[in-house]
Amino acid sequence: MKTARPSEAGFDPARLKRIATWMDRYVQERKFAGSSVLIARGGREVYFHATGQRSIENHTPFQRDTLVRIYSMTKPVTTVAAMMLAELGLFHLDAPVSDFLPSFKNMTALIPGAERADQVEPSPCPTLRQLMTHTSGLSYPFNPGVLAREMEARKAIFAPDQGCLADLADQIADLPLAFKPGTRWEYSVGIDVLGRVIEVVSGQELDVFFAEHILNPLGMSNTGFVVSDSQKDRFASLYTPLEGSAMALNDARQGGETLRLSDQAGSSPFEATTLFSGGGGLVGPIDDYMRFAEMLRQGGDHRNGRILGPKTVDFMMRNHLPGDIASMGPHSFAEQPMSGMGFGLGGAVVLDPALTGAPSSVGDFSWGGMASTFFWVDRTLDLSVVFFTQLAPSSSYPNRAELKTLVHGAILS
Repeated sequence: MKTARPSEAGFDPARLKRIATWMDRYVQERKFAGSSVLIARGGREVYFHATGQRSIENHTPFQRDTLVRIYSMTKPVTTVAAMMLAELGLFHLDAPVSDFLPSFKNMTALIPGAERADQVEPSPCPTLRQLMTHTSGLSYPFNPGVLAREMEARKAIFAPDQGCLADLADQIADLPLAFKPGTRWEYSVGIDVLGRVIEVVSGQELDVFFAEHILNPLGMSNTGFVVSDSQKDRFASLYTPLEGSAMALNDARQGGETLRLSDQAGSSPFEATTLFSGGGGLVGPIDDYMRFAEMLRQGGDHRNGRILGPKTVDFMMRNHLPGDIASMGPHSFAEQPMSGMGFGLGGAVVLDPALTGAPSSVGDFSWGGMASTFFWVDRTLDLSVVFFTQLAPSSSYPNRAELKTLVHGAILS
């Protein structure tokens, strides 16, 4: 990517430097071990800063080539993969999942007010679009509710060491839905199930499809589902302020240590991945993810060709809910604000910046990951921003809203 002086790209250089001060403060206060940010405007790099450590234990710096777990920032990549198949005419988005995964036939949903997993009624099968928009009735183990408890009992989180994608998708199909599809919004493993649909339709395992059709064409050569031996020395450790598991939000307990080690190179399940999670399995460096974000900003185009048609990207970035997320009665954890925020295919869409609580442009497209990573694409301002760190859960601090305010505060034109 070419670079530009901030003033050439409409930024106030002194105001941009506030971002470094903010990031350094998070490290000094032991909120984050380390972090990096990359900002591009009009396809040119305007700002980069990295601070802190990727491993406190090994005293190694958080650098530009540091690999992080992007967790749910995998979801937009999986959705792009699905839309590539849709552009080939291989399915339409309102097709039921059971057309591709027979285990999803004869679905049931919990009755309103259910207290047990056997209190169910017949339900329509979720559609592919509902998987992409978290309106499918699926859930996550860290959400509240009956289904989430059942998923937690089965450890149905689509972790990298949980067997294979096909088997776990079938296990999910055995569970009742939390609600009938389309009636509510709940953050879920729906895009993991979508990843299995991609495998069935394409005839390729998800890691192969990603590599051949998205990662390699975009030049994302250091991103994948497995941390290789040659990458281990650049792989950041994961930390949590919680006493228990970083993912156990239903039993979250703050500990005295704000940066307790949760996962590290040498013993990480990401070094021996068997399950390719379309909802949260990718690991990579910041420049690679900026290539993906820039592809979206450019309407599916990139320097080596085209991933998606511009009208398809426009379609993805529109709100596919009847209103904002808050209007659909969510009870779940989410990576983004719910008021003033709609949901497109695989990511959030700003409907009303005032209600989201941070400066934004109407229509900007974003998502984050459980380790507090974040990206957004603002096509009104011709802007792409990627932020990497490794602290779970992402609800620990308001760093995303703070970063958006800092970036918008530095834009002069």
